[in-house]
Amino acid sequence: MFVKKIFSAIFLIAISLAIISCSEDSPTENEGLNPKDPNTASKVSIDRFSSEAGNLFVRTPSNGLPESNAPINFDIAPFITKGLGPNGEKVQYYNFDVQPIVSAPIYVLFKDGEDSPVDDQLNIIDVVPGDQGYNDFWNVNKVIVPSDYTANTITNVNDLFDSGYSIEKTNIIVNCPVVPEGSTAKLRYKSSESKELTRGWYNDQVVFYFNFSEKELMTTSQGSTNVPLAEILVSFNINPDQQGGGPASGFVTENNSDQTHNVVDTLPEDNSYSPLWDVDIYDNNNFEEVMDWQSASMSNILATGAAIVNCPIVSVE
Repeated sequence: MFVKKIFSAIFLIAISLAIISCSEDSPTENEGLNPKDPNTASKVSIDRFSSEAGNLFVRTPSNGLPESNAPINFDIAPFITKGLGPNGEKVQYYNFDVQPIVSAPIYVLFKDGEDSPVDDQLNIIDVVPGDQGYNDFWNVNKVIVPSDYTANTITNVNDLFDSGYSIEKTNIIVNCPVVPEGSTAKLRYKSSESKELTRGWYNDQVVFYFNFSEKELMTTSQGSTNVPLAEILVSFNINPDQQGGGPASGFVTENNSDQTHNVVDTLPEDNSYSPLWDVDIYDNNNFEEVMDWQSASMSNILATGAAIVNCPIVSVE
């Protein structure tokens, strides 16, 4: 699990932690709470394409998007795109739709004095796609539990807050889109990244999410929960100022190819990289001339700040 794997390394470096106390009283013994088994617990039904959850990807009778809670194959169109890097590199990125700048909290449990999360304890979230405040990007909150804590005794946010356990709000951001069980996204930028789904807890039910760790992300400033942004320039088959234009018309591609000339201004190795992209749109009449960030920047820009989308880069050639 990405969150678990990065913690030992990240918490050994100098990261300032703002400690939030959920209760001024002494922690309780969680009387009446028994550990739950994730293997037998009920599972959350997830729908990323409902009108409440989706923005660019909203299910209609004709567009063929997967039904509610059906596994999603993100390795096929329209969820994977071939674009260009700042110097004309060939890149691929996933499309996880529009996301807010403000991250959502994810709670990771640690025994007092230890640097690694509690063995077998699933991380805890309190929002899923379609809920107000949901975001694929999560601000990690470190929960300190007693040394005798039993994994998966806490499986929802209400019990967590009632426990009185200390919570340390970190400046770490993780990109973990919540998806239906069985969903697949087989590409990752680093060979060390897991391609498997991770399980978590949501209201005593098991939830599934991807992990994308092509770049370690931090909040934009100390005390903030905002996700950093990078820039992308894109072009559509029909310009957005025309009828039927914009995203609904699809990206312009090279002849007999799925290669777009959508251009990102940073790559995962760059300090300024973020998978949360601020989308600007350039005139499709300039498509042939756009081959890198410089040429894209010199094109006729039709719209700025059109959307903020989660598009982690998973390959660069």
